[in-house]
Amino acid sequence: MTTRRNFISQTCIAASGLLLGGKAVSAIPKPKYKMGLQLFTIREAMAVNPDTTLKKVGALGYEDTETYGFDPQAVAYYGLKAKEFGQLLDDHGLITTSGHYDLFRYFNAPENELLAYVDQCIVGAHILKQKYITWPWLDPQDRDIDKFKLLASKLNTIGERIKKAGLGFAYHNHDFEFIDYDGKNGYDIIMKETAPDLVKLQIDLYWVMRASKMTPAELFRKQPGRFAMWHIKDMDKVNQDYTELGNGSIDYTKILPDTEIAGLQYYYLEQGGNFREDAMQSIAQSAEFFKKNLKRYL
Repeated sequence: MTTRRNFISQTCIAASGLLLGGKAVSAIPKPKYKMGLQLFTIREAMAVNPDTTLKKVGALGYEDTETYGFDPQAVAYYGLKAKEFGQLLDDHGLITTSGHYDLFRYFNAPENELLAYVDQCIVGAHILKQKYITWPWLDPQDRDIDKFKLLASKLNTIGERIKKAGLGFAYHNHDFEFIDYDGKNGYDIIMKETAPDLVKLQIDLYWVMRASKMTPAELFRKQPGRFAMWHIKDMDKVNQDYTELGNGSIDYTKILPDTEIAGLQYYYLEQGGNFREDAMQSIAQSAEFFKKNLKRYL
């Protein structure tokens, strides 16, 4: 028979962890996500000394990274061969789960050139053990409705090739996808005309909050499970530029709990500019604010 005293005792044991084979087994589940950083934020420091910079990134509590920039001929990142860069990440307790690759530079190139570049991206991503290859940008001349339709077709083609290689593929938004063209916009075309099993969406929450007429929650509910990666950054209260987390106007407590319906797998803190002092100080401030105020929502 379970007495009140036995119940309290059993509850305390479960809460504190059971000793099995000399090891404590905690009843508290481990965090689901690793705190990530988009390395574009610290691009100048990475260009000067990747080793020292990544050591500081790890010391701040970041565990995951998203690369930016890739040399397809050398299969290199930040001036290092992919294997060397991967070892550098490992040395500092870091991983990389996605990379922003310059696929947009091949938008108007023959398909064989585009796919040749894709194949090199696949080689690099495999060496780094990345899960996703991400299309990050569109040049200004490639942003009308017809070009968005062409983009959707290209994304499907690339996504199929990357999926066959055992990797995921995603498209990253900015503000220009939400420009209205007689009731249509580029993001609607991407969502409707690309295959969800081939092309995931890396949602930049800052740009959605700034440029879209829809909230992140409304977008998540349009295509549940498709928003595999998130970029998390704050918006300056005065000029709407980027700013450190906690300094701006975006209330992430209303966004971060929607991980399940969105299909979130990885997230990355990012700040493209407008640093209070410098980029390294900014990622320190954002990490501190995130861990203290927001991480519990993921």
